[in-house]
Amino acid sequence: MRGMTTGPTDEQLVQAPKVLLHDHLDGGLRPRTVAELAVRNGYARLPSTDPEELESWFAAAAEAGSLEEYLERFAHTVGVLQTSEALHRVAAECAEDLAADGVVYAEIRYAPELSTQGGLELDQVVEAVLAGFAEGANRAARHGGRIRIGLLLCAMRQASRSSEIARLAVRYRDEGVVGFDIAGPEAGHPPTQSLEAFEYLRRENFHFTIHAGEGFGLPSIWEAIQYCGAARLGHGVRILDDITFDEHGTAHLGRLASFVRDRRIPLEMCPRSNVHTGTVNSLPEHPIALLRGLHFRVTVNTDNRLMSQTSMSGEFRELIDTFGYTLDDLQWFTVNAMKSAFLPFNQRLALINEVIKPGYAALRSEALFGRVDDSVGPVAAPSGTDE
Repeated sequence: MRGMTTGPTDEQLVQAPKVLLHDHLDGGLRPRTVAELAVRNGYARLPSTDPEELESWFAAAAEAGSLEEYLERFAHTVGVLQTSEALHRVAAECAEDLAADGVVYAEIRYAPELSTQGGLELDQVVEAVLAGFAEGANRAARHGGRIRIGLLLCAMRQASRSSEIARLAVRYRDEGVVGFDIAGPEAGHPPTQSLEAFEYLRRENFHFTIHAGEGFGLPSIWEAIQYCGAARLGHGVRILDDITFDEHGTAHLGRLASFVRDRRIPLEMCPRSNVHTGTVNSLPEHPIALLRGLHFRVTVNTDNRLMSQTSMSGEFRELIDTFGYTLDDLQWFTVNAMKSAFLPFNQRLALINEVIKPGYAALRSEALFGRVDDSVGPVAAPSGTDE
């Protein structure tokens, strides 16, 4: 690996500009907020309303070892997200928390159909979340933070409302909804069940990603790409199943893996979450290092910050400690993510050249010289960091 011989400090990790493409709104609430909303809205199913006890209880999801058990906690976060006020508050706090962690661009996903149990209409859910993001970003700016945040609307695979949610997403495309996704159990609910929705989105020139290759294998990835036309893959871990190794340890890509790499299809990888759900056994066994070495378009994401007790800085720290990554590697992941964002090209390019690359250049300067020299200005990225 290139660049620094020692890893960045925790402070530098927070300062590093980061891009987050895969994070669930209902998986990232503050424990205190969950407790307060439960009391305020009469939700009585929490195991505790003490924030510290609640945080420990949610953290136990990390030991579940299976996706199904991991997802059980979501019944409670969704349970307190049944009013416009609750959705607004949680979205605002999400934007603030991400900005405080150095995230400069984020796409946060949520399934609006999950918040209609108390009488809210789908449009009201979307409007409350978008308003919350705007307020949170403004609050962060007042404290020196900087974040741009968009909403990905999810449809639940098992609920058969994909076309309805897809039309909802397009309706709010100029208000802050940047894309569409399907979430929920992969096994038994292949992407092609939502084919009508994806065909509609393509006709509307609208962006979408698909959860694929987390809870199910290569057929899920193949359908997501070849039948549905996914621009990105949510997780995509099981692409590893199409890579073999000869007696010399040389990797050989199958046709699907080659297509994913050749077409630069982004993989929204969530290392810590993948361990917690049993998708991989441990972080050292996670394919992110192999796929990074093979030059797949790999990105790093949090998935569920509450359940996995993580942050973007935390994800980067674990990758550094496990694989010896440097600031150069973190910039590579970050530029990959920004290139893959559902923003217009000129806006992606501006964030890369005006925020991300100068930010990492300043951190490298600080690491080398002990301080950041503001007179230096933006420094070109190391060769090879952009793909």
